[in-house]
Amino acid sequence: MPDADGRRGGVRALWAGNPGAVVQRGLIAARSSSWIVVLSGFFEPVFYLASMGIGLGSLIGDVQTSGGVEVPYAAYIAPALLAVSAMNGAVYDSTWNVFFKLNYGKLYEGMLSTSLGPLDVALGEIMYALLRGLVYASGFMIIMQLFGLNLAPTAVLALPAVLLIAFGFASVGMAVTSYMKTFQHMDWINFVLLPMFLFSATFYPITVYPEGVQIVVQALPLWHGVELIRGLTTGILSIGMLWHVLYFVVMIALGLVFTTKRLRSLFLD
Repeated sequence: MPDADGRRGGVRALWAGNPGAVVQRGLIAARSSSWIVVLSGFFEPVFYLASMGIGLGSLIGDVQTSGGVEVPYAAYIAPALLAVSAMNGAVYDSTWNVFFKLNYGKLYEGMLSTSLGPLDVALGEIMYALLRGLVYASGFMIIMQLFGLNLAPTAVLALPAVLLIAFGFASVGMAVTSYMKTFQHMDWINFVLLPMFLFSATFYPITVYPEGVQIVVQALPLWHGVELIRGLTTGILSIGMLWHVLYFVVMIALGLVFTTKRLRSLFLD
């Protein structure tokens, strides 16, 4: 184990190149978890799809996308629910789990007393959240395929897009959680997630809102995720989709920078 002086500056103070150790620890701990709780994160968007997309969709018919193309209502909300699933899985793994490990389990303090750096811990926790999100997304994509809701071959690109979205939310979620001290502070997470879920063109086009509200919605990360995945699954592609990708790349970078600095200030400085 390196001495304290060796951890105060330079790359070694941040990165030991071993985030896999954190992922491995998470997988071992998951063996003792209730699989019913784990699987609940998969079935939630499936239930929404069945009730809203198939049930309500039979009454609504087709819906016009932002690209001006009409698609069945179920095919309209399915990619949005996939994006919501990526957001929820990433956020809950990187907030509630991280909050307990940070403030009660004292796990990060133990990890950072080894050769691991704060960037190893941050990336390891985020990679573990992405593994869980990938399992959920793959299962949901299979269901979409069975119901004929993937309207274009580009739908296969929705899986890496889901990982990008989950990476963005997980990195920012962990950064925010590192500043929270009580369970009451965690209530703010649901206060932010619920409006994003309801208003980010998840169940109806953004054009139903007044222009001022549309600007606010378009600044939200979930809207960018919904539009990115919807474009891929419907085959309605445009150069503007690159802005959605860039949004999450910036989100990931900012989240990692703030998380790494915060963990270092808490346990190493």
